[in-house]
Amino acid sequence: MKALTRLDGPAKLTGAARYAADAAAPGTLIAALVPATVPTGRVTSIDTSQVVDATVLTHHDLPRLTPLPSPPLGHSVLPLQDDLVHYEGQPVVMVLADSWQQAREAARQVRVTYDDVRPPLLFGQAEDVVPRSDHLLGEADESTGDLQAGLAAADRIVEATYTTANRHHNPMEPWAVLAEWVDDELVLHASVQAAALTQAVVAELFGLPADAVRVICPFTGGGFGSKGYVWPALPLAAAAARATGQPVKLVLTRAEMFTLSGHQPATRQTITLGATADGRLTAIRHLSSNAAARVDDYAENTTHGTTWLYASPAIHTEMRVQRVDRPQPTPMRAPHEGPGIFPLESAMDELAHELGIDPVELRIRNEPAADPMTGRPFSSRKLVECLREGARRFGWSERDPEPRSMRDGHDLVGWGVAAATMDTFRAPSAARVRVDAAGRVTVETGAQEIGTGLPAMVQAVAAETLGCDAESVQVRHGDPDFPGHGGTMGSMSAMGLGSAVQAAAREVLDKLGANPGDPLADALAAAGLPELTAEGRWAPESSLAAGRSADHSIHTYGAIFVEVRVDEDLGLLRMSRAVGRYAAGRILNPLAAHSQMTGGLVWGYGQAVLEHSVFEPVLGRFLSKNLAGYVVPVNADIRELDVAFVPDDDRLASLVGAKGIGELGAVGVAAAIANAVFHATGRRVRDLPIKIADLL
Repeated sequence: MKALTRLDGPAKLTGAARYAADAAAPGTLIAALVPATVPTGRVTSIDTSQVVDATVLTHHDLPRLTPLPSPPLGHSVLPLQDDLVHYEGQPVVMVLADSWQQAREAARQVRVTYDDVRPPLLFGQAEDVVPRSDHLLGEADESTGDLQAGLAAADRIVEATYTTANRHHNPMEPWAVLAEWVDDELVLHASVQAAALTQAVVAELFGLPADAVRVICPFTGGGFGSKGYVWPALPLAAAAARATGQPVKLVLTRAEMFTLSGHQPATRQTITLGATADGRLTAIRHLSSNAAARVDDYAENTTHGTTWLYASPAIHTEMRVQRVDRPQPTPMRAPHEGPGIFPLESAMDELAHELGIDPVELRIRNEPAADPMTGRPFSSRKLVECLREGARRFGWSERDPEPRSMRDGHDLVGWGVAAATMDTFRAPSAARVRVDAAGRVTVETGAQEIGTGLPAMVQAVAAETLGCDAESVQVRHGDPDFPGHGGTMGSMSAMGLGSAVQAAAREVLDKLGANPGDPLADALAAAGLPELTAEGRWAPESSLAAGRSADHSIHTYGAIFVEVRVDEDLGLLRMSRAVGRYAAGRILNPLAAHSQMTGGLVWGYGQAVLEHSVFEPVLGRFLSKNLAGYVVPVNADIRELDVAFVPDDDRLASLVGAKGIGELGAVGVAAAIANAVFHATGRRVRDLPIKIADLL
């Protein structure tokens, strides 16, 4: 399909795009939060004697909300509902004033005392338990074949434990909401990734019919998973607006984003691989545990990719969580496979080295003919094509396999490879197509533009289906009166929304008796219609098993090759170039897809060598709640990136043949870098991020 530039670009560049914090209403009060300074305990007193020109709200003042689980709430503990403290940073007081400055100053004057405070229980100190929540996708334990027999049949076994770090999303726009009650209707201008889900959840929290809640969100300034569920800012603003009878605006600070919108939790994972001397896997075991807040058992489904990536007669996986004292984690780009593929692809590299087999060849030798866990056929699978094309482009055949064999001046040079894969999440979506008398096309959807270029994808699908110029297609989005969308998250918008747009456009042609490319104005005039509207819907098949297709194994794939340079004396690590080849279904807008994969690759670099949210063990809080103490990649960190797709078209995944691309690019990068570091230095680093101290 034709590459399209972003429809939303001019509005964002000129400031015309309106975000939640830009919304205004007469008489709006500005809110500031007072966070708990202890990790656990009970509020015993609140001193407001020094507060001036502000209204103070505590758990005594706000209406009681209907308890709901997580998900759909980010954290099932709703703040300001009682005096209990479940985590450091939990709001215990809300202050309202006429200005941002007044509210923040008043919040600083509030004094809160606590009782029943105890030292926090940390990840690594608690018991591994089977998660009991809807965050667990499928079964905690999965198994096929005889694991012990598979290990006994192996000529070589590798086993190692790997860890990944706590990480935070840090979108440019923090959580922001303006809540206003108009008669019995609640209007929310909110920064969210799923307006329809938000509408349903807020309605249930406040005991309202769904149509009494309007969520307006045309633009979201990034989310990466932190705005997928409903987090405290939203019900707090709505509850305060109801308590005061005035509109309330709440915009979280950067520090509050570290406790009130989730994070990717630290994991500890052990991989065991058994293989014959010629590199055929005989057994795979993947044991995983992640940190979770005590009440909600957030499960990072790290072991899923292990169940379908390689052929083996025996595969066994276990997922566990540790219930500890911390804010609640949540999915973060890329959830599950992001931290889960790092240990598997590191272990495959260790096995290749032990066997003396090229790492690319080892992966190709273990390509399965069908899903090794379920036996289901793959809807489409192009991993081998990605590996071969990536290796050719990278020049992999020139690699000397011996560690420390490549050098450029003072730098040790290493080449590494890893496979990438992501589960394919799918959700219903709907869209409406309007055609006016002049033949102009307008597509309407409740979806949010969160920085991915979604409007251009909609434009491309509508134009292709109708056979018209893309420039003649207008896209309107983020209005609650438009058809609902399942959410701009989980890499599922291209499949769901793209298919709904195609269905609506086909409906237009059917109603007019027209074919793609026919002049729409002429067809409309011939039908005697001043305007025509059609609504299209799409949903995955109803026969799902644990949220997945019951008939096919549907996933995306890729291969990432990297070159690193390590200063032998200083331990400085640089990724000098990277090549990624991906198979993610039909590419609907090549320009946006390339940008998505490039961004994902940079995100994966951050996971590999920079990002680590340190959890302070005594105070029970994240140590650095800002971008000075939490390091992310910048332009100077990133050199040559070469990203492209191999041909793929998966009509079993979606009507338009697309699968998800938003998160695949972040997967496998950390393993490829760690494998390249081993090739460069001979040091195997199994803990992320890779630090200078690891290389000295």
